[in-house]
Order: sequence, then structure tokens, then C-alpha cells
Amino acid sequence: MTEPDAGAPRRRAARRTANQYDRGYDYTAYWNDRDYENVAEQIAIRRLLDNERFRHAADIGGGFGRLCLLLTEYADKVTLAEPSRTQLQAAKQALAGTEVEQIQMQADDLAFADGQLDLLTMVRVMHHLPEPAAEFAEFARVLEPGGTAIIEVANYGHFVNRVRHRRRREALPTEPVSILTDREHGDESIPFVNHNVGTVIRQLGSAGFVLDDKLSVSNLRSRRLKRLLPRQVMLGLEKATQRALARYDFGPSVFLKLHRV
Repeated sequence: MTEPDAGAPRRRAARRTANQYDRGYDYTAYWNDRDYENVAEQIAIRRLLDNERFRHAADIGGGFGRLCLLLTEYADKVTLAEPSRTQLQAAKQALAGTEVEQIQMQADDLAFADGQLDLLTMVRVMHHLPEPAAEFAEFARVLEPGGTAIIEVANYGHFVNRVRHRRRREALPTEPVSILTDREHGDESIPFVNHNVGTVIRQLGSAGFVLDDKLSVSNLRSRRLKRLLPRQVMLGLEKATQRALARYDFGPSVFLKLHRV
């Protein structure tokens, strides 16, 4: 008698989550009015990688390859590891003429050998992973000892929420918080959560990672500020505040740099 596959429900859930952009959604259009956020994330990655050089980097859940070209400046080989067929189709155009490898795979089931990578990045994916333990374990498997991981966390404890909870005299939750509206809930809905950064760091520690650096990113994310401030002013302020505000987990996005022990 065949034993039941206890991991099947989780893999099905992950597949539904990861393939969110196979629903006809054009994710490239999402970035049309988000140049500030896009450049803010590039500033953070450049700051965290500094002048380091890597053998093989993979961008996990990297969509249409938005950040892959940046990674080619730091790694001899770059792989876009993306589960969505729609995203990979868009990546063919976005990465045309480059040597970036494009492979369909899930974050909790990566098609890399043990220790094959020495750099792994995952940006704007954590908000779809309420329980990231399996993904973190997989990251530890594919990274060589001492390998670098840059993980972006959708931060529930940003400045606005901290003020809101303080006024209510409520502690910030340590578990992921769903930010879906009632209308968006349902058996087939895609998880969309914000995390407690401290909890994520502890989860990564349990998977064998040590925190080396942290940045607060997109600190000026506001439609009003985008209308009021010139782009270069916003980016200048962003660059000046990413490290200064990191200790407070100020922004809606926190970038963690870690190494595998």
C-alpha cells in the first residue's frame, strides 16, 4: 500500500501561490508607476553586496527578471528561478540578449544541487509565504557553506503600524498578518501577508542562517510624496535613510543579508 504524501497539500498550496501571475495578470505593468520602489530596491541590493563577487547567483521568484541584470554585475552566472509560466514568458523579452538562465521551479523545491549556489536573493515573495520554513530549509540546502542570502521581508511592523498599535496599546503581532480584504478571501485566494521581521530572522536562524546586515527600504513609499517630491530628491533621501532607519524596521520593506553557517 502506498503511503500518503503528507507534503502534497503544502506543495499544492505553494503551487497555487507561486503561480499567481498565471491568472492573466501583467506583472510588468505593475512597475509602470513604481520607479521609486524599483530603484530603492536596487540601491539596497548594491549596498548589501558592495564589491563582492559570486560564482552562481539565483533570484528566487524573480518574476520577469527585474533584478537579474543587476545580479549579473556581481555573479559570473545568474539563474532566474520562477514558478510562473506567465512570468517566464515575459522574462524572455526582458532578458533577451543576456546569459541569464531561466528555469521554472518552486521556492520549496529548487532544481539546484546541494551547495550549488553561493548567492541567493528573494525579493517581494515573502508576502506570499505565511509559513516559510520549507523554503528556508531549501535555501540552506542549495547554498554552499558561507553562501550569501538576501531576503526581502514585507514588514508589518513599519512606522505607521507601530504608531497605530501604540495608540491602541497593543503589541505588534509576532505571526504573519493577512492583508487581504474580505472580498479577496476564499479557498483559491493567494496568501498575502506581512511579517514580523524579528520572527523571520529567528526562522532563518533555525534554518542555519546568521544575520549580517539589515536595511529599511522604500521608506518614502507614499503616493502623496511621489506627487510632491522630485524623483531624485526621493531617491536621495531613500539612500540616506536605509541604514539609519534599519534598527527601527521603519519601512514597509526590510532587506536582510545573511550567510549560511
